[in-house]
Amino acid sequence: MSTFNLSIPLSVNFTNAEDFFIFTYHILFATSSALLAGSVVIGILGTRTLRTQNRFMFMLNTSISDTLTGLSVYYLGLFDVQEGYPSRNGTFYILPSFLGVNVMTFLFAQFDRYFAVCHPFFYNRFITRGFVIASCAFCWVYTYFILTIQNVLPVSQATKLSAFGVMTLQVIVVVKVVMTVKLYIIARHQLGREAPSSDRDNKKESLRIIVFVVVCFLLLWCPSFVNIIVRYLTNHGLRFRNEGTNVFAIMARFNALSTPALYIWASPALRAAVWTLVWGRVCGTPTKRFFRQVRPTKEGV
Repeated sequence: MSTFNLSIPLSVNFTNAEDFFIFTYHILFATSSALLAGSVVIGILGTRTLRTQNRFMFMLNTSISDTLTGLSVYYLGLFDVQEGYPSRNGTFYILPSFLGVNVMTFLFAQFDRYFAVCHPFFYNRFITRGFVIASCAFCWVYTYFILTIQNVLPVSQATKLSAFGVMTLQVIVVVKVVMTVKLYIIARHQLGREAPSSDRDNKKESLRIIVFVVVCFLLLWCPSFVNIIVRYLTNHGLRFRNEGTNVFAIMARFNALSTPALYIWASPALRAAVWTLVWGRVCGTPTKRFFRQVRPTKEGV
């Protein structure tokens, strides 16, 4: 009787209980994140009042990336894959770079919210929907343009370019931290002085979403980032057998589940759209209490 052999080994050997837990976790995570982030994509694309708002375009961009991140775990988490130099069954960093798209998208979204609240006249005049869509597209083009250059260069040069990318990420992380603190101060003081109105409520909601999402993203992603820096600077750091057993990479990828969950939790309009277009048709009444019926309304920015 013939036996079936995988061309690529699995990420774990199933020699102990931890292996079964890790393998099961990756299957559940990949399915959950792809479904949840995918439902946010459908909710935004299927609701005109959301598609016309700049802030939801940034949510759409990260949710597309999160959907692909979830799907990528079916390979990165379940099989023996090691990205890097040298790589083993790697994807030339194509799949892990979805998180890089989110890093840049969050940065643009933070600046978008800052100008929307602090400089509304400038924002309404110059920050158009086309500009926001172009910014979202730029996140993808820049990330994979740099990745393409890195993949065609010799290994010695590619390593230097990768080190430069890590330095750039350090700057981006510092800017993101500063902007997060700035947005928190704005949300707490400036909006508190405005008279109650639907526009004020929309600004508070959008600021709350971006602050919570960015803080969660940094908390989950920074351990992996610090470990990468330590490995580049000292050649020490923690090394793992593959991507599926890399605790730091697992934490970073968890953003693909936490980010769309925070979007749905913090935005009644998005929650209503996701319920109406996706989960209300699939699950029926059991999820109705979570996805409360709130009719999406036209909002400013």
